[in-house]
Amino acid sequence: MADRSYLQWPFLEDRHRALEMEVDSWAHAQLGHPHGIDVDAIRPHGTDVDAVCIDLAQRMGAAGLLRHGVPEDGVMDVRALCLMRETLARHDGLADFVYAMQGLGTGAITLYGTEAQRQRFLPPVRTGHALAAFALSEPDAGSDVGALATTATRTASGWRLDGVKTWISNGGIAAHYVVFARTGEAPGTRGISAFIVPSDTPGLIVAERIEVIAPHPLALLRFEACTLPEDALLGVAGQGFKVAMSTLDIFRPTVGAAALGLARRALDEAVARARTRMMFGKPLGDMPVIQAKLADMATEIDAAALLVYRAAWARDTGGGGRITREAAMGKMFATEAAQRVIDSAVQIFGGLGVMRGNIAEQLYREVRALRIYEGATEVQKMIIGREVLAAGGGA
Repeated sequence: MADRSYLQWPFLEDRHRALEMEVDSWAHAQLGHPHGIDVDAIRPHGTDVDAVCIDLAQRMGAAGLLRHGVPEDGVMDVRALCLMRETLARHDGLADFVYAMQGLGTGAITLYGTEAQRQRFLPPVRTGHALAAFALSEPDAGSDVGALATTATRTASGWRLDGVKTWISNGGIAAHYVVFARTGEAPGTRGISAFIVPSDTPGLIVAERIEVIAPHPLALLRFEACTLPEDALLGVAGQGFKVAMSTLDIFRPTVGAAALGLARRALDEAVARARTRMMFGKPLGDMPVIQAKLADMATEIDAAALLVYRAAWARDTGGGGRITREAAMGKMFATEAAQRVIDSAVQIFGGLGVMRGNIAEQLYREVRALRIYEGATEVQKMIIGREVLAAGGGA
């Protein structure tokens, strides 16, 4: 059984503890047979993975679980988001993915949208009847947002988008995309704007579905003379970088939380294996080398949890200010720690740990992308380093 002692930490309130119990109970009832274990049963290039994600979104929406990712009052409770992602990821990585994208794909609209934009795009996502997507990355501009090449040109009636976006989660099944493009008010990151692009907009083409080691709906999008009305602009022209970074400040700690969920599942499975696997006439867990490995795993999980929930607490209690340093630390450490924890679990499972369909093998595939998306580990280190230099080494 997963350790829940962290729920008593002062970062969290009673409402968060109640939320974790609610989500865990739902997951036990709804995710008894986790999606994604049988790789051959979910094919990224077919419709199966799409259907699973659509079904999960609808069930989460019906249960009211999407209310924190797409809040009606516009207030993002980052601790609630982290608890949701951690709990879902512990049960099912694909369920966590679906939940996260409903929030990430609407977060910018929640933060910067007009009342009309919020009323049009948020309710269907909150109820699970529509999926959302966040389109920032390009073939030559991932972590380097200033290198964006997609352009948005003013027209007599609005805007024209031209360019390519790739690694877009929910690509091909989303009802709308929050798209970032260069509008040219200034060089680099200061000349970028954000737009809301419905999936049926002429000129938006789902050019390619992308297959990755853990099945998820990903796509490459092309915008070819994609015409948008004036009110497709999200926030102020030229401030798209601020829109993107403010959104990522909120969701980067939740990536760390998802990694925590995967790591906690790995530790639970490794402990169960160590207790039952016999070697040299005694349980594997009786061996000091295995006990030491389990100790390292548990300690890394606690350390990661402290950083993740510190970042979430700072965002929730800091008056909505930026938490760039805290978010980067939580995301970086938790995802790297989860990779090490899961690798140790595979080692404890031995040959079974690399057999397709085994839970350790599934977790190993699922965790790898978390060290890359929403800012790779190396980029998080650059961010932290800059923040430390700017503060003279202080907080």
